[in-house]
Amino acid sequence: MKKLFSITALTLFTTGLIQAKQLTKEDYQQAEKQLSATTKKLVTGTVEYPHWSNENVLYYRSRTQEGNRFYRLDANNNKKSLAFDHQKLAEALARITESDINQNDLPFTTVNFSEQNVITLSIKKEDYRCDIQRYLCQKDKLAKASNELLAPNGKQAVFIQNHNLWLRDIATNKKTPLTTDGIEDFGYSTNNAGWVRRATPVVKWSPDSKKLTTFKHDSRNVGEMAIVSSAVGHPKIDVWKYPLPGDEHIFKIHRVIIDIEKAKVIPLDMAPDDHRSTITDHVAGRDGSLLDIDWAEDSNSFAFVSSSRDHKQATLRIANANTGKVKTIFTETEESFFESGVQGISWQYLEKTNEVIWFSQRSDWGHLYLIDLESGKVKKQITQGDWTVVSLLHVDTDTGKLIFTGAGKEGGDPYFHYLYSVNKDGSNLKLLTPEKQHHRITLADNGQYFLDRVSTYNQAEQSYVRSTENGQSFAVETMDISKLEQTGWQAPTPFVVKDRNGQHDIHGLLYKPANFDAKKSYPVVNYLYPGPQVGSIRGRHFRDARGDNQAIAELGFIVIEIDALGTPGRSKSFHEFYYGNMGDSGIPDQVAAIKQLAQQYSWIDDSNVGIWGHSGGGFASTRALLLYPDFYRVAVSQAGNHDNRNYADEWGEKFHGLATENELGESNYDSQANQLIAKNLTGKLLIAHGTSDTNVHPNNTLEVVNALIEANKDFDMIMLPNRGHGFAREPFMMRKRWDYFVEHLMGAKPPKEFTFETLK
Repeated sequence: MKKLFSITALTLFTTGLIQAKQLTKEDYQQAEKQLSATTKKLVTGTVEYPHWSNENVLYYRSRTQEGNRFYRLDANNNKKSLAFDHQKLAEALARITESDINQNDLPFTTVNFSEQNVITLSIKKEDYRCDIQRYLCQKDKLAKASNELLAPNGKQAVFIQNHNLWLRDIATNKKTPLTTDGIEDFGYSTNNAGWVRRATPVVKWSPDSKKLTTFKHDSRNVGEMAIVSSAVGHPKIDVWKYPLPGDEHIFKIHRVIIDIEKAKVIPLDMAPDDHRSTITDHVAGRDGSLLDIDWAEDSNSFAFVSSSRDHKQATLRIANANTGKVKTIFTETEESFFESGVQGISWQYLEKTNEVIWFSQRSDWGHLYLIDLESGKVKKQITQGDWTVVSLLHVDTDTGKLIFTGAGKEGGDPYFHYLYSVNKDGSNLKLLTPEKQHHRITLADNGQYFLDRVSTYNQAEQSYVRSTENGQSFAVETMDISKLEQTGWQAPTPFVVKDRNGQHDIHGLLYKPANFDAKKSYPVVNYLYPGPQVGSIRGRHFRDARGDNQAIAELGFIVIEIDALGTPGRSKSFHEFYYGNMGDSGIPDQVAAIKQLAQQYSWIDDSNVGIWGHSGGGFASTRALLLYPDFYRVAVSQAGNHDNRNYADEWGEKFHGLATENELGESNYDSQANQLIAKNLTGKLLIAHGTSDTNVHPNNTLEVVNALIEANKDFDMIMLPNRGHGFAREPFMMRKRWDYFVEHLMGAKPPKEFTFETLK
């Protein structure tokens, strides 16, 4: 929808007769007030870092009028109290740390009650034990090190040393090697997926802490990546193994069991697996726990899933933990890619009844199935319908009761999560969260109670502790945003439009400046993350700030973000829409959404649209500018994986497929390579990358830059020395992003070298 009069008319570069509008330091300061560094301080009644003890006691931190406070809530009797005397604890910690500690801002986020009247906590990676009866603190000599993985009994931990796995006794600090034949590039429990590396070992402990399962990580023939630091003198060169799509050799994992008591390594009786999981681009969770493993309660066996290199096949197997013998149960095959859940692995081994709860999208919707392990056949489809199970959270193996989150069943916003219980035979499906809002669930380990944080994009959060049995609830906290609202703050506006084909509802958020005037016409900034693993909108719950979206709006823009086709959380067909064509990235839906909104609202100028994103969004924002030069005028592209042949094999081969070439040497990956269409550039492009990005290598950006140079195109570039992947909201980059849209989309002048005072 073209406007006859646009704010872009403020800029006449050809004649210079009209002076560009000047944005002031005060304009930027007003925008800065919309960043979380300021807004979060104006919100109280929060529930943060919740965790349950084994006694149905919930611990959490809350922002209160007096400052941060930690609470203890006993779900057995609904009694809530301060977890400790904050002033006395602050004084006790100050004495031992020899530093100033304010009770209103204790320098830790979680508290673990390990025994009666004793808490453990961590400050700047140092662990402390505090007696909260006498308020005496000491360094915790029994704490596990940061690069260890603790056993369930809390008495021992494993770590990697010289490519082998070692055991440390927590009480005595005695260290014992569990393996001895690990070598460089073929070591035990190596935590390397190429795009991410950690020192924590990758293992899965048995429930009795007497065994664990892990692997030898084979990277002997895998190609390498290298990063060169920027410094005076000789640079540091970081070289590591990083497989890419199309490589002949990728990581392989040789699965083993380690019997701790017998100090015995038992190889699984099978060929090595491809380094793949059913839910993410690594075989390890953030804590180092080996994914797609579920131990039997008696620790004598475990179920695991082997995923094929192309992610199309998932094979369930059972391993005998005493002999290493493996039984293959069944294989599920998808035409695109198999996933075992929407948010987290959602299958579970039921050894007592020789069954497995299995997640599948075979009906186009994610549902739970009961499968017989003897035959590998489906005994019962537990859930069904045009909605999706999000996460299987708990299975009571005695009663057969399942507790899970789901989305799309209750009508309204299909992204809102609800909690349900159901029997494993599919009977007695029960909704446990009645409000037609988004529910953030933290379930107690025994499945009896859960913390329910209830809110929407624009409704403040109310928190409850609820029973999964009788529905009884106890109000925990009520979020107070009155001080935030007094500043003129406003929540984003949810909207629904149609996709490019007019078939699916597409949901998004729209941000307007606080001084919005419907008689004006505003340029548009389109923020996007294209998926496929997540979308642009992170979380459907209330947030006082969503990145810098509202801040950018305050400068005089309409900011729009949507979750397009190709993003998760709905049907399988919705999610896999551009499988094999990652160059699509949902960009046509972004364009269609903005055009539809411009038809509805005269104050949206769809002739004056900019776009930005980071990582996958960095790729997609550049691609949008190159593919739709008549629609997008400006792009800020950060840390983009501009050609997935330069990115992680697990990512590209999952969502784009295995790399192939035809007889002419043309690759199926050409359709997503931004450097191949760099000649299309007509708009203003600011492209940025960190020179030490070990996730998305800087070569991704430099390939595009080289193609732009060869095409004789004008563009702007920022290479941030020694920065990794996470510079999206670093003050300098954020300021340059704001400046770029102000100058090239609004046609105004930004204040020179603005400084973010709240981010210092």
